Amino acid sequence: MDNQKQPPSYSQTTNELFSNLETSSSGLSEPEAERRLKKYGPNALAEKPPKSILTMLKEQIIDPMILILLGAAAFSAILNEWVEAGVIFFIVVVNSIIGIIQEKKAQSSLAALKTMSAATATVIRDGMEKIIPASELVIGDLVSLASGDMVPADLRLTQSANLKIAEASLTGESIASEKNATAVLSPDCPLGDRKNMAYTSSIVTYGRGSGIVTKTGMDTEIGQIAGMLENDDAGDTPLKRKLNAVGKILTIIGLIICVLIFAIGSFYGRPLLPQFLVAISLAISIIPEGLPATATIIMALGVQRMAKQHALIKKLPAVETLGNATVICSDKTGTLTLNKMTVTHLANGDDFLNKKVLSREKANKDSNSYKQLIYASSLCNDASFNLENPKEVIGDPTEGALLPLAHDLGYSALNLRKEYPRLSEYPFDSIRKRMTTVHEINNEYIAYTKGALDELLPLCDYIHTNNGTRKLTKADKDNILALSHKMSDQALRVLGFASKNILNLPQEDEDIEQHLVFLGAVGMIDPARDEVKASIKMAREAGIKTIMITGDHKNTAVAIAKNLGIYTNGNTVISGTELNEMTDKQLDQAVKSATVFARVSPNDKLRIIQSLERNDEVVAMTGDGVNDSPALKAADIGVAMGIGGTDVAKDVSDMILLNDSFTTITAAIKEGRKVYRNIQKVIQFLLVGNIAEITTLFVATIFNWDPPLLAVHILWVNLATASLPALALGVDPASKNIMKHKPVKTGTLFERDLIWRVISQGIFVALMTLLAYWIGATFDNPIAGQTMAFCVLALSQMLRAFNQHSNTDPIWVRGNKMNVWLIISFMVSAALMGIILFTPNLQSLFHLTALSSKQWLVVIILSLFSILQVEITKLIKRLSRVRQKDRKLQTATD
Repeated sequence: MDNQKQPPSYSQTTNELFSNLETSSSGLSEPEAERRLKKYGPNALAEKPPKSILTMLKEQIIDPMILILLGAAAFSAILNEWVEAGVIFFIVVVNSIIGIIQEKKAQSSLAALKTMSAATATVIRDGMEKIIPASELVIGDLVSLASGDMVPADLRLTQSANLKIAEASLTGESIASEKNATAVLSPDCPLGDRKNMAYTSSIVTYGRGSGIVTKTGMDTEIGQIAGMLENDDAGDTPLKRKLNAVGKILTIIGLIICVLIFAIGSFYGRPLLPQFLVAISLAISIIPEGLPATATIIMALGVQRMAKQHALIKKLPAVETLGNATVICSDKTGTLTLNKMTVTHLANGDDFLNKKVLSREKANKDSNSYKQLIYASSLCNDASFNLENPKEVIGDPTEGALLPLAHDLGYSALNLRKEYPRLSEYPFDSIRKRMTTVHEINNEYIAYTKGALDELLPLCDYIHTNNGTRKLTKADKDNILALSHKMSDQALRVLGFASKNILNLPQEDEDIEQHLVFLGAVGMIDPARDEVKASIKMAREAGIKTIMITGDHKNTAVAIAKNLGIYTNGNTVISGTELNEMTDKQLDQAVKSATVFARVSPNDKLRIIQSLERNDEVVAMTGDGVNDSPALKAADIGVAMGIGGTDVAKDVSDMILLNDSFTTITAAIKEGRKVYRNIQKVIQFLLVGNIAEITTLFVATIFNWDPPLLAVHILWVNLATASLPALALGVDPASKNIMKHKPVKTGTLFERDLIWRVISQGIFVALMTLLAYWIGATFDNPIAGQTMAFCVLALSQMLRAFNQHSNTDPIWVRGNKMNVWLIISFMVSAALMGIILFTPNLQSLFHLTALSSKQWLVVIILSLFSILQVEITKLIKRLSRVRQKDRKLQTATD
């Protein structure tokens, strides 16, 4: 038995497969099954061992920014600077604990996949039927399937009697797949079209069948998805990549400056230990210690706000990632659509004769004309309402769609069935493609037939109209077929209905499905959600492209995409077959214009996401099925459906839509953009302080001054007086036009002139700090100079928070409302400063001294200059923009 050299099982006849797998219609023998179980292992999914706490801790510690802090803490301890060492070590411990807790929460996706496996299987061995644990199935086993069963392994069907299997979790199709065991398919047949196969975790919804096990465990379609989830380690989020980039840049700058300072100190002949203290101060000043914690808190607050809008964020960085999304890749079924087959169009005999098909709403205005159509669709129907939840339909989705139609047109399917019970039936089968039921109505036996219109119409000799029944002509049939094909072109699934009056109840094997009276037809589809169209338009205005990725057929996908505005002129549609023929390079080019991918496999979805990311897109992927899970994990942000989504999809996703609404995504993106902009404000705010600290120490070293700032001063400013205003900036109100701007793609956090603002403001604050130190040291003593420098640095930082709301508007202008938290943070920071400046014991611990009123006046004036400098820069920028607009108007006028 060598599976690898054989064609796919769906391309072989059952006899060929029996031979190749060395089995038969009597199944395997028990000894042979045990031998294969030992050789190939159990029919179960392998699990990747979870990371240990030590491994997670190691990954946290090797971060460049953390390493610098640890080095600084070590040097501080060596030099008996225990306050600095303790504070730095506390920061490292807290950051590591937070990181480990977040990672532990993410280790459950494969466990959820295992719950989707069948517990037992009905297998035939030695010609006898028996029930065994599904994990003991082996290749070559013969498995029986009945309605309600979960398929326990990948099977090549050997028998199928009216067999329908729901494969939505694998293929994305909302309609159960009709199976045909006798079919022999081409080797390149897409997954969704393999009608002679049954796949692990799919559900038998109708009929019965049997099949040979062709694949087990990790080799099954579900197993391959599990393998992709194991092997595809999700990359860093855009925010983490950007923060890492900032850390690397600061590390390089810090090392260069440290080397320079050692060189300059050696030139001046300074002692080694003081130089180490300066190095520690520099190392601390380089790292924005408050940034990771502040960014985490800002995102956590964003998570709370999103939860109120039905968006559950599982991973904090996903908040920021949403704000930068450039592409939303959405599954069709259940996300863009209701995942509920719905009758949208219908036509009775008169409608067809008048060459028109009515919408459901228009038909409702004249419901009496559709009485016979409603009787047929309600009585010739095996679906039913759930008595515990009347809105829920039990049974085949196609039949289930007919029940609400009767209700909308003023009838009750339940009452009709009670009044006219089924007396006889001809069940649906895949060969006839129709079903018939017989009822007694007004003392007459009436047979109602329902089926595919192409199969049903040739059996009809008459047509029912409001004026009675008349002969059905060839012209009538051609007209009916033309209109039904038009409905099919709109991706509607068309069902025809007919009736026949009979004298007696039919005898067994009596053929009554002939000389029928045509009653009409209905067109149904899994319709688009009403609110989605507006959301897609909003996303487009925000510079975000929406792409539909579905396992459904191309015509259905395009019809929905056109209706929603996803597909427009100039866009392209790519099928799974076409995608498989593309190289990665060709796909990278194709995704630029494609807005619909149809009939795709789980691996295809993964390739599409990876291609978009190679094009530097920030990708949000929505989905609900097992087939979506690899793509959900690979995307920058995976979005799962909370109501209709599988556990696997939810576990690998970053965000869960609690109401399954696409609209929630756009609302979450708006919140994400606010979070991103506020994090950017915080970064600008904190880095200005860091640049000021570096510049202050560097300039002092060049001039061979004593350090104007000590390590403990820098730590206090970075953690106490800067962190609170930074947190307040994190909840700053959003701009009114936040959804009118294009998204920011991956790269650096330093957009446009952010670098210039950070450097110019940082150098200016450094000059004010140095000036304060020089005045204090010259006119009093070095400790007074250090105290004044410390106060100017801290107070400048606190005051500058007020003009960080906008990089162009004046400090007194607010977009939506005043940020009350900014005022509170200033007051708390001022109180903290007062405690250490006016408490003698704390003065001594922080190496500070009391200042005179004149010294305080100097501190306040120099600190206020930092606000003035920023406002003057904003004024210059506004005037420059006005001049640019005037020049453009002048050019247009000329």
